[in-house]
Amino acid sequence: MADIESLIQKVQSYNPEADVDLIRRAFDYAYEAHKDQIRISGEPYITHPLATAEILADLEMDNVSIAAALLHDVVEDQDFSIDDIRKNFGDEIAGLVDGVTKLALADFDVGEENLEEPEDAPKKKKTAEFRRSAENLRKIFLAMARDLRVMVIKLADRLHNMSTLDNVSREQQIKVSRETKQIYCPLAHRLGIWKIKWELEDYAFKYLEPEAYADISDKVNRHRNDREEELAEAVDMMQRHLAKDGIEAHIQARQKHLWSIYQKIKREEVEFSEIYDLSAIRVIVNRVGDCYHALGLVHDLWMPIPERFSDYIAKPKSNMYQSLHTKVIGPRGEPLEVQIRTWDMHRVADFGVAAHWQYKERVHGGDEFERKLSWLRQQLFDWQSDSIDAGEFLHSVINDLFTDQVFVFTPRGDVIDLPAGSTPVDFAYRIHSDVGNKCVGAKVNGRIVQLTYKFNNGDIVEIISRSNSQPSRDWLSFVKTSHAKNRIKSYYRKLYFGDSVIKGRDMLERELERIGQDAHHLKTADLNSVAKQLNLHNEEDLLAAVGYGHVTPLTVINKLKLPTFPKAEAIVIEAPKSTTGKKGLAVTLDGVKNLMISRAKCCAPLPGEDVVGYISRGKGVVLHSAACPNAAVFKLHEPERLIEINWVEAAGDSYSTDIKIKAMDRLGLLNDITAVFSESKINITGAKIKSLTDKTANIDLTVDVTDIRALNDVITKLNSISDVLVIDRVSGHMSSKVR
Repeated sequence: MADIESLIQKVQSYNPEADVDLIRRAFDYAYEAHKDQIRISGEPYITHPLATAEILADLEMDNVSIAAALLHDVVEDQDFSIDDIRKNFGDEIAGLVDGVTKLALADFDVGEENLEEPEDAPKKKKTAEFRRSAENLRKIFLAMARDLRVMVIKLADRLHNMSTLDNVSREQQIKVSRETKQIYCPLAHRLGIWKIKWELEDYAFKYLEPEAYADISDKVNRHRNDREEELAEAVDMMQRHLAKDGIEAHIQARQKHLWSIYQKIKREEVEFSEIYDLSAIRVIVNRVGDCYHALGLVHDLWMPIPERFSDYIAKPKSNMYQSLHTKVIGPRGEPLEVQIRTWDMHRVADFGVAAHWQYKERVHGGDEFERKLSWLRQQLFDWQSDSIDAGEFLHSVINDLFTDQVFVFTPRGDVIDLPAGSTPVDFAYRIHSDVGNKCVGAKVNGRIVQLTYKFNNGDIVEIISRSNSQPSRDWLSFVKTSHAKNRIKSYYRKLYFGDSVIKGRDMLERELERIGQDAHHLKTADLNSVAKQLNLHNEEDLLAAVGYGHVTPLTVINKLKLPTFPKAEAIVIEAPKSTTGKKGLAVTLDGVKNLMISRAKCCAPLPGEDVVGYISRGKGVVLHSAACPNAAVFKLHEPERLIEINWVEAAGDSYSTDIKIKAMDRLGLLNDITAVFSESKINITGAKIKSLTDKTANIDLTVDVTDIRALNDVITKLNSISDVLVIDRVSGHMSSKVR
């Protein structure tokens, strides 16, 4: 473990003008903050931030990043605030520390089992944790978009934690390793930090599949000597061949890391003994022209393997990686991979975006680097701004970031990475929302293509747009990225924004009336306050969100400061377990045994709702919803026949109710909807489906539920289906939004 002096010495080796005083002050501050802390391994806690800072020094990061790494756990673990950091170290370091502030272990545990909605209390807790995870990820993505150093520091923090994972329980090892594999490794790849990416992958491999890891590691070690001899021979031959033509080059032999070997064995379904390219040779030269010269000499020395050449210098990857890749038949007749690059390319290949903040990089080339980073920053902003719901946000990130990628180019040569299967519409929305909304066609490699065209690596794309055009709902059937889908839906939502505001206010007023409160509580100041609590701009956005179904009326009302009144005593009606709940409820009321209680057909109330009983002539007591128009008529003309009732459901009973769903029509929509009812153990007794010409569908369902809570739960789950637009509960002549 390094100490502060060795860290400073390492920083000065690549940055002689480093602000050593800043680094010392940050270390002293962190040392004092953590002086009473011990890691699980038994080491003083200060060893962790020090090791994190040393990893950043290996990436040749700037002084500010080194200081922030030393301080990154101070706010989370100790009695210090961001304002304390800002006061002592300035806004820049405080901003980085705020973004990096340590998140709890397994914050981003996004395994498929956690994507399902809960059926019982433990799963509900897991879903709550899942949504907190999504909010944490949203926070760090926003911080990254503002300053990508946040993620570089976070990756260094995670790398050191992974290197000390032997000290925690097996359960914790699995959770942290899964999180690392699912979130941190893809982000390291996207940021181009190969040096950290492969170490994180191997550590995750070690703890998630220990037997396979041990097997691959043992086989690699047993073949190491033979492979090193072959590589030494190849390096010597290449060095002499290049020198003969006057090419000054530094040649390295690189071993492939264990996870990539294991992936190749699984992908190609071969044995370890059948893999010959376990190593690669890297040729580092001084100029770009020397790269192509060296390539010709390599092909002159050994026979190239057809179709195994890639020019990432002419067409860099989206994470700014540049190199020439070729595969040849090596000196012993086995495949050998050769990579050729300049020193600047080598630094970017190993350090990725971290190279932007290296001391030497700041001297020149910063503007070009910043232009390349702007695409990544824009995507980070898009991810965190597209989705109101945290779960939807996390699904978007998983879909767009952690799937196979295809790399295409703008006419000016900028690289855009998109999920495999993306189309010109996805590309247009990645450029800008206005470009997507006005897109009417596209040229790929100079030829006009259909908007459904799926990109291939290396395509050069030009979007054709018109100022008077608008997106088509048909696009939702073929676009791949979540960002494009969200932008298209957002466009159509805005068309109906005014209607949604009116609808949202009406829903809130009806909910207030249902619970016995007055609509005058919907004051602009109060609604603006609730809007800010829900990360919305103002009252209108809040009402529109209610109208869209993104926010439930009850959520808003619970955040309003409403007066409370003592509730009058009510008659509790609980049906005997022998009843079905469908034909009538035999109960005892005010000394009269076996009085028949029935549900009114006009509003079909459910247990758990506010209901009133109407003593009918010859039909016993009829239960009406408190919000039912007929109940209001009875209250006006026959108040003596109304009794207040608290209806408690009986175990095993179920009650029929109707709901109407409006959704974007697509293949598999009905299957997704019925799956929600199946998971919730709710029976569908009737269904009517109609597809409309505007690419929407109306789905009318009759279902049996135990109470209003069960109905609200299933509607909440249905709302999580991205293509569902509106859900109404329908009873007789009544139609009302239910949450």
